[in-house]
Amino acid sequence: MCINCCYFELLNKLVSMRHSLLVLVILLVFSCQEKEQKALEIGTYRGNIVAQDNQAMPFMFEVTSSTTLKIYNADEVIEVDEITYKNDSVFIKLPFFRTEINGKFDGKNIKGQWIDADRDRYVEFYSEYGVKKRFDDKPTNKDVDVSGVWEMEFNDYGNIYPAKAVLEQKGNIVTGNIRTPTGDYRYLEGVVAADTLKISTFDGAHAFLFKAHVTDSSMVGGFYSGNHSLETFVAKSNPEFELPDAYTLTFLKEGYDTFNFSFPDLEENMVSFTDERFKDKVVLVQIMGSYCPNCLDETKFYSKFYEANKDKGLEIVALAFENAKTKEKAINGLNRMKERVGLNYEILIAQIGTNDKGKAQEKLPMLNKVASYPTTIYLDRTGKVRKIHTGFNGPATGEKYVEFQKEFNDFMEVLLRE
Repeated sequence: MCINCCYFELLNKLVSMRHSLLVLVILLVFSCQEKEQKALEIGTYRGNIVAQDNQAMPFMFEVTSSTTLKIYNADEVIEVDEITYKNDSVFIKLPFFRTEINGKFDGKNIKGQWIDADRDRYVEFYSEYGVKKRFDDKPTNKDVDVSGVWEMEFNDYGNIYPAKAVLEQKGNIVTGNIRTPTGDYRYLEGVVAADTLKISTFDGAHAFLFKAHVTDSSMVGGFYSGNHSLETFVAKSNPEFELPDAYTLTFLKEGYDTFNFSFPDLEENMVSFTDERFKDKVVLVQIMGSYCPNCLDETKFYSKFYEANKDKGLEIVALAFENAKTKEKAINGLNRMKERVGLNYEILIAQIGTNDKGKAQEKLPMLNKVASYPTTIYLDRTGKVRKIHTGFNGPATGEKYVEFQKEFNDFMEVLLRE
């Protein structure tokens, strides 16, 4: 082979190698770009849970980092710190409750679902980046004022029940709370525009929208819960209205003079009221579930009280009625709640797979009914039931929460001194 031929052959090989290297570099660049994970943009969003009739239940949230955000409902701030990503999707695990927002990126926004797998609920969700108002409705010169106390009546598919709303309006912005005999509907926030009221909340466990035609003295509207329930309601202004006494709804049936229980703890050890640990002590028995926001409020309150008073002869024990589908999921959810709350009293597993109150009452046959999660039974040092409280008036109820705390502390002081 001549020298010139060898030269050209070598030159061709070098060119070919250079071309291969260039292709490799381009592939590596594109590969790195593809592996760069998309994340939530820092800033303010409006989230929307889509209810029946295509009604949006809006809430505000602020992304503070790629793995943290804050949800806002009036004075409530819910911190979320379990956010993960995969490819073009984001997974937002709500604190305390076994629910998630899962979605795909649509520019800076998300489109997906709010998922409560325990109850087989999958609800459409979408976000709006940069939107800073919960509702777009603008004030008019004909806005009514809904501030004050409202006597309400809800119709849940033929089941009629009362409620009490306490609302405050500034301009056309409305905040407040609605209480029922068995609990409250959390921190509500919204607007009045002309003769229409819209207030909503989202706490991870529930998404609510109340929408009504209003005058200065009446309301007629609908109550949307997730995408599974739509109740109607009417209301009238009534500053004197009060709900039934929460201590009269649940009581011991005739023939029973005490309360008893026997259920496994989270390590599957049986615990009974007859155990030595409860002897000669004041005992609070909390009927609850880890999916229940009112139960969470009560648990936070009881946990602090127990820590301050456990050396005075006090025991608190929670009986958990869980809608988780398996024992493993129920235990994991309860342990997660214990860790996040800093819960330091005993939790027993009373029921798995449903939170049906009728089935709960079967587990506690000495009660006339289980009307609400939560419900608390107060037992003195002799084991006698002194009273039973149905529901819980949490921080969102304002003055009612303050009133409850004083009432509770005063009564517990009496029991602990006996």
